[in-house]
Amino acid sequence: MKYGRWYPSLVTLPDSKVLVASGVEKLLKPVYPSDPLNSGRNIAQTEVFDPCTGTWSVNPSTADRSLPLYPRLHLLPNGHVYYNAGGQAFNPFGQAYDQALWNIAATYNPAEQRWTDLAYAGLPLELDEIGLGQLASTLNVTNLSLEQGASLVGDLVGSAGNLLTLASELDIDPDTLKSAIGGGMRGSTSSTMLPLKPNENGEYTDAEFLTAGGVPSYALLTSPGGYFPIAQSRIDTIRTDGDEVDYESRLTGPLNRPRWYGTNVLMPDGSVMVFSGGDRDGVVVPGLEGPIKTAERFDPETSTWTEMASGIRARTYHNTAVLLPDGRVMVAGHSPINTAYLRFVDLQEFGLAPYDGRDPSFEIYTPPYAMRNDRPEILSAPETLMPGDEFSIQVDQAAEIDKVLLIRRTVMTHAVDSDQRAIELPVQSRNGNNIRLKMPESASVTPAGAYMLFASKNTEEGRVPSVSAPIMVQTTGSLQCSGGMQMVDEGGDTDEELRDGPLSNLLGTLTGQR
Repeated sequence: MKYGRWYPSLVTLPDSKVLVASGVEKLLKPVYPSDPLNSGRNIAQTEVFDPCTGTWSVNPSTADRSLPLYPRLHLLPNGHVYYNAGGQAFNPFGQAYDQALWNIAATYNPAEQRWTDLAYAGLPLELDEIGLGQLASTLNVTNLSLEQGASLVGDLVGSAGNLLTLASELDIDPDTLKSAIGGGMRGSTSSTMLPLKPNENGEYTDAEFLTAGGVPSYALLTSPGGYFPIAQSRIDTIRTDGDEVDYESRLTGPLNRPRWYGTNVLMPDGSVMVFSGGDRDGVVVPGLEGPIKTAERFDPETSTWTEMASGIRARTYHNTAVLLPDGRVMVAGHSPINTAYLRFVDLQEFGLAPYDGRDPSFEIYTPPYAMRNDRPEILSAPETLMPGDEFSIQVDQAAEIDKVLLIRRTVMTHAVDSDQRAIELPVQSRNGNNIRLKMPESASVTPAGAYMLFASKNTEEGRVPSVSAPIMVQTTGSLQCSGGMQMVDEGGDTDEELRDGPLSNLLGTLTGQR
């Protein structure tokens, strides 16, 4: 790359190229006399990797954008990249002078190589019954600068004008309401795209994003922002019509307790699990966060969070969680920063996270559906698919299967998986044990890569998914690329010679095909 990047985010684009954004070259942000605009902030320039040629290219200046470290980025169904106003809020040894811009949700159009601002994150806000119930607990007037917050929100409030009437009825200062709801940029938060669903025409146009916990920015105080996390949870809805994008938010029920640096996993029953994390920002003052071992489950049908099982080990910074092919979750990691950035001092006896070294252990979370003996079984499925394909799978309980999810395999670091996605595939027909399905037409919905196919049925106790079938999704671009590349190891062996050797074993293990 042209720019060194510590803590960037990467997103696979519909043409299988990879967009990289943000990061820093130095923790203490330098001053460049010959380049003042790039002084004192994160890397604003974006770059693209072409896997066919193995080369990087820098996008034009229209693709520049100031973003937090590890910005929460997602590929939308129209091929744009969405910034969900989240990232790592605290940058040790240097903050960004333009950090207030991180509060604005935005989209990037790869075809035009240009960003478009959408809204101050969380506004306009749709208040349903759950949202009204959470309104009072969402407001935190003691940490707001009302004049600054109201000025920053300005015209971005848009259609939230009805909130002003509500504020009057609830005897809440309107500026307080504008500043507090939605929270702007959220530090070290989860950002999970809920399953993509086709509309009545079979098209995938809308996407919903769950943001839960993390550290609020409190208007202009984006970095480092707050120190204590919040329990607030919201869903941002992005509606696309070609290049047109609409944005709206709504509050859900809150987490059962505030959580910093939780790692989310989208489950094959359509729910979302959050694992690990802490009760304080462990990057602001490492060593003083208390660990959170209890996992929580979000039910999109009820918009509520429920506490589930508790983990065995304390896992705060650098924790991960990965969905396994059988629907369980592998939870791992814990690699804290030196206590107070000095040296490791373990304060576990005071109820804080372990700071006696790094934890390389793994543990497995088994959800209730994985303990049942009546799970559906996929008897056969294609190994490879392309956008627009119609295909059949065989399932032993085909008559009861009412939902099929195609879930992309996890690529996780620092609570971030920008390629995370699940796609609901509509059932076209049934014949005995055979179910006919159809892939989305666009590679923007199913970009090339490795996926897991889950078939599920609904029961009185909840949705019960099968063990997955491995599927490799290819696109025209990925096929052209695979024909023009050759893999060579350091010893000079070609891909043909490696195919049946150690590399094959490793790749087979990772993709569940061996």
